[in-house]
Amino acid sequence: MYRLARKTPFFYGWTILFTAGSAMFARNAAASLTLAVFVYPISQDLDWSRTLIAGAASLGGLLSSVASPLVGWLCDRFGVRPVLMLSILALGLSTISLAWATVPLIFYLAYATGRVLFSSSIQIGASVVVSRWFIRQRGRATGMLFLAHSAGMVTFPLIASFIIQARGWPTAWIVLGVLVWVVALGPVSLLIIQKPEDVGLTPDGDQPRSPDETGPLAGSSKASTTASTGEPVWTWQQAIHTPSLWLLAIGGGTLFLVQSGTNLHQGAYIIDQGLGMTVAATAITLNAAFTGVGSILWGWLVERLPVRYTYALVALVMAVAALLFAVSDSTPLALLSASLFGLSVAGILVVPAVAYANYFGRQSLGVIRGITEPFVSLGQAIGAVTSGLIFDTLGSYHVAFLAFAVVGFLTVILLYWAKPPVHRVAPMLGSAEPEKLPGD
Repeated sequence: MYRLARKTPFFYGWTILFTAGSAMFARNAAASLTLAVFVYPISQDLDWSRTLIAGAASLGGLLSSVASPLVGWLCDRFGVRPVLMLSILALGLSTISLAWATVPLIFYLAYATGRVLFSSSIQIGASVVVSRWFIRQRGRATGMLFLAHSAGMVTFPLIASFIIQARGWPTAWIVLGVLVWVVALGPVSLLIIQKPEDVGLTPDGDQPRSPDETGPLAGSSKASTTASTGEPVWTWQQAIHTPSLWLLAIGGGTLFLVQSGTNLHQGAYIIDQGLGMTVAATAITLNAAFTGVGSILWGWLVERLPVRYTYALVALVMAVAALLFAVSDSTPLALLSASLFGLSVAGILVVPAVAYANYFGRQSLGVIRGITEPFVSLGQAIGAVTSGLIFDTLGSYHVAFLAFAVVGFLTVILLYWAKPPVHRVAPMLGSAEPEKLPGD
């Protein structure tokens, strides 16, 4: 593996990106859009309420909030490869076991396990290793990583839909679980390397920069930028004392609340509106397709605009999409809402991964992502069950989607204030003026 990294005729970071992408593709066995395809047939066959089904996703989100700090530490301490390898093994097994989950307890155990792997270990591991291999091209690399995720968002629900209609939902779960192993187990077991420096390479495949080109800040025992890359260096202890970290974390949590509360229920909502199964399946497909298009778009945009402006724009698109969902009573409006929502979902996947790496560097990125990811998991848990409760109480999703739109608009303001953090380090010549790091 290490010899291969030095002998490939192209930068090995692209192999890392492909490998991490295979894991992101496969994690969609536990995606909310995939579960959305199962909600209607499972509720009909087993006489389960939609709140009960959504509760499994919420449980997974709550457990992810506990698991994420540990996963982040494991990625920094032992490397991403064993984390991803064990995660793919467990995800395939948990997905297959859903075929026999005909009582709520078994369903909750199996699906919640998949959601923990989806939201915590695979999400953190894949994005962290890509951010370590790319700095200058981090936006486009992260965009391509989540393009692979988006391809899975399209593929897994479509495969599930076809198999459910032909052979039933238990068979669909088995096929999805096997697909997880086929797609990702080999690449993550054989090709992942923690960082380019481990094999004598540098991020982006660039030549090392001399100390004369960019040097560390004087006056501190810990440099705030690396000499070879000019990137910021923060320990996780330093990062948790910055307002920026918590603004990004809270903003991510609220946007994933909106995402989960809408994504999981959109298929059932469109059917409830009398638009039919075909329109529901088309909307879910468009959602996933625009998530793929958006992954490239946001990755390109975040390299050209300040991170906080890009992230605030993502929140604005999501708020508008949620508002449109609330009034979607026709096929064109439903498909437009789903497309815009997919575009915004791409943003909440790509932009935060770039923001944390750009603001705080690569040194403690695993732990930092582990600290902030519980906000995402909690948001997903709250959103999924909130929509279900509102539907079971009022018989409609309209109030839920209106509330999500308000949350989205408030998050725009929150993310606007997530400015790049500043190391409070006194320069060598006695000036008290701190040096501002790149990122805004």
